[in-house]
Amino acid sequence: MAQLNVLNMNGEVVSTLSLNDSVFNQEWNDQIVYDVVKAQTAAMRQGSSQTLNRGDVRGGGKKPYRQKGTGHARQGTIRAPQYRGGGHVFELHPRDYSFKINRKVRRQALRIALSEKVKNGKLILVDSIGVTEPKTKTIATFLKAVKSEGRTLIVVKTPEKDQEIFNLELSIWNIPEADIALDTRTSVYDVLSNETLILSVDAAKYFEEALQNE
Repeated sequence: MAQLNVLNMNGEVVSTLSLNDSVFNQEWNDQIVYDVVKAQTAAMRQGSSQTLNRGDVRGGGKKPYRQKGTGHARQGTIRAPQYRGGGHVFELHPRDYSFKINRKVRRQALRIALSEKVKNGKLILVDSIGVTEPKTKTIATFLKAVKSEGRTLIVVKTPEKDQEIFNLELSIWNIPEADIALDTRTSVYDVLSNETLILSVDAAKYFEEALQNE
């Protein structure tokens, strides 16, 4: 089992924590990670694009000129695709881009993503992450104290009171290179799209309990 130091908000080591190998020590698998990230990003797409075909465009009911004798190709309507303002040949309609990924594959991909952060030394454990009032300086000082690098995702345990997460969200709002997520809503894409992952001890224990049993 990997032993990681647990820091406080000031960056001081307060204890150590053993991470379960079945969750935080998995081999990288390109196909599993690719499939899950592709599914998650596809589900984020709005799918609201819409264009008109020649039957949907208003007007164009009359032939622009007679069938023969003009020297031009015959035309039936000025709303044909080759005309400016005409309908699209392959029109777009609102659609859902999401597709299903098996639960076991999704869970394994999250294990792999977490393991990758541990292997690269990009996982930071903190005993607790909390602010009593919304204040950007508090989180900025915290990130500097724990030596966070690059884009950072802070994952915390789902709080009992909404005000707690609300204060954290407001505190991190003006820090473009940092984001926050709840343990129950953290995705593989979230983990891999950030260079550094900061977990509260409670969030780490949640992942161990939720992912170690199949």
